[in-house]
Amino acid sequence: MKILIIEDEQDMLQNMKDFLEKENFVVETADSVFEAQNKIGVYSYDCILLDINLKDGSGFSLLEDLKKNNIEDGVIIVSARNSLDDKLEGLNLGADDYLAKPFHMSELNARVKAVLRRRQFKGNNKITIGNLSIDLDEHEVSIDEKPLNLNRKEFEILLFFTSNQNRLVNKSALAEHVWGDHIDQADSFEFIYSQIKNLRKKLKAADADIEIKAVYGIGYKLVER
Repeated sequence: MKILIIEDEQDMLQNMKDFLEKENFVVETADSVFEAQNKIGVYSYDCILLDINLKDGSGFSLLEDLKKNNIEDGVIIVSARNSLDDKLEGLNLGADDYLAKPFHMSELNARVKAVLRRRQFKGNNKITIGNLSIDLDEHEVSIDEKPLNLNRKEFEILLFFTSNQNRLVNKSALAEHVWGDHIDQADSFEFIYSQIKNLRKKLKAADADIEIKAVYGIGYKLVER
């Protein structure tokens, strides 16, 4: 799952990024409205953590622009402003949640997971497709109740496909979503082919009811057999 943190307090930004990466999220950052607009205009995110007071503008105006442009990324406002009026304004503008500073990182993690469950998996902690089961909290995958051993990237790829079941996913969208800002360091898609090849092999060996079909020259699609 991919998160964008929009925060201009550098220590807070780094702490949030470090913590969420340890929780196996792909995390990108922006410290201004301008940088955030550039990233949101090009990439999609599962959840945006948005501060209200930014050095070049208001987080509220950025949130308003998101909704006007029909961008459906989940949004949690993270702010030192804890008044009822600010909370109501943020929620009325379309934010999914409002978390006042200071807060425990474990609470932030719980709020992010709750938004992801509501938006992508209908509030469920587990995803089930055929005989495949994914535990979102424990980061565990099983087939016919038997554990399927996946590395971190294989898990993230599988989760991305399950949230886009039966949709054609092109290679560049998959790479950018799973690898985030680090995608710029790659000079080819060979790393994607390798991870997907291993994942497909593991799913087939475990006799999964799903398969990841290659669409020549375009990308992949997860379907139920």
